[in-house]
Amino acid sequence: MQVQLNYGRSKLSVELPDSLKITIVRKPPMPVLPDPLGAVRRALQEPVGTGSLAHLASEARSAAIAVCDITRPVPNHLFLRPLIEILLHAGIPAGAIRVLVATGLHRPNLGLELDELIGDPWVLRTVRVESHYATRDEDHALLGTTATRGTVVRLDKRFVEADLKIATGLVEPHFMAGYSGGRKVIAPGLAHAETITTFHSARFMADPNSVNCNFKGNPLHEEQLEIVRMLGGALALNTVVDEDRQLSFVNFGEIVASHAEAVAFVRKYAEVPVSDRFKTVVTSAAGYPLDRTYYQTVKSMVGPIDILEPGGRLIVASECSEGLGSAEFVEAQRRLIQLGSDEFLRRVLLKSHAAIDEWQTQMQLKPMAVGKIQLYSTGLSPAQRALTGIESIESVRSAVLESVAASGDLSVAVVPEGPYVVPFRR
Repeated sequence: MQVQLNYGRSKLSVELPDSLKITIVRKPPMPVLPDPLGAVRRALQEPVGTGSLAHLASEARSAAIAVCDITRPVPNHLFLRPLIEILLHAGIPAGAIRVLVATGLHRPNLGLELDELIGDPWVLRTVRVESHYATRDEDHALLGTTATRGTVVRLDKRFVEADLKIATGLVEPHFMAGYSGGRKVIAPGLAHAETITTFHSARFMADPNSVNCNFKGNPLHEEQLEIVRMLGGALALNTVVDEDRQLSFVNFGEIVASHAEAVAFVRKYAEVPVSDRFKTVVTSAAGYPLDRTYYQTVKSMVGPIDILEPGGRLIVASECSEGLGSAEFVEAQRRLIQLGSDEFLRRVLLKSHAAIDEWQTQMQLKPMAVGKIQLYSTGLSPAQRALTGIESIESVRSAVLESVAASGDLSVAVVPEGPYVVPFRR
């Protein structure tokens, strides 16, 4: 049997023997909107929990639109122009409209990468498109501290001071915050480093409720909702795409209500019940753009751990065309190698603020505690592979055959779309 894993900008074909009992774990068939642009326009005219964008814009003098950075396959090319055209038609000057790339603590997206991200030259010609820089103190406004956990909240002042605040993004499973999109585009997307490193600290990450597809008791989600309230509310345009990145759902409206509606839609597809655990699980990092770095690849290791038999093998395919990730993440991985899992975790749990990007290393400890993790990647050098903290392999097929031989179990689960699908043991 030949299986196809999302890998880079295409697919990785893996030929597996017919003697294996292969279970493919993927979303049920998703509806594809036949007229994506028309669906976007209808969403803007028929909002969730608020007035139409045209009405809201008629009472505003400025607008800020937050978009996800290049690591997310958001269809910005579909919705930014119609959204901006409504703002312009309502009387907001082009000079008073900003598109802000919600980078969080990721690097800025510039040049050709920004062109790819926005996807529409008209947008780049018409309004200002600028990146968020989380470490620039002067770019942020202090809103106060959250009541429950005392997080200091600083957000990009260009967003805070705009009359219309609009977050846009993709709604998909997220291994810390339950689901991405909505409130998450604002924080961490447009938050100051102090805010991000607080609610990405070890005490948040170690909470058993900080997991995929869960909002109940999730401290990240709860902090994000409180931050939206401190901001005075916002609007959101939410999208859901299928495995081929075609638009399946879009809505617009008040940020909490519209995001909840989008989550209710995607849950039916992204959360896949599976009847058994497996001693061999194969997955991907969902292909481009998520699998550009090993940093993002960690999400694919966390996604399927509920169906991985303790002591089993999780085989991950990720191109990692840009290497490991940030210098800070590389340093966190180096500490993991030097200290070992237990000591690394003990030390990060003592901190009130995380070091930048070390939360991803902490999340890697979760699948490492369940089984053996193996990585197939054509983008990492031998030195970079050594810093992953897991075993590198030269062939997915060979790794599967070795795992089956070692376990004596012919059952293999394959999750082609990586972290965009979360299998749960029924």
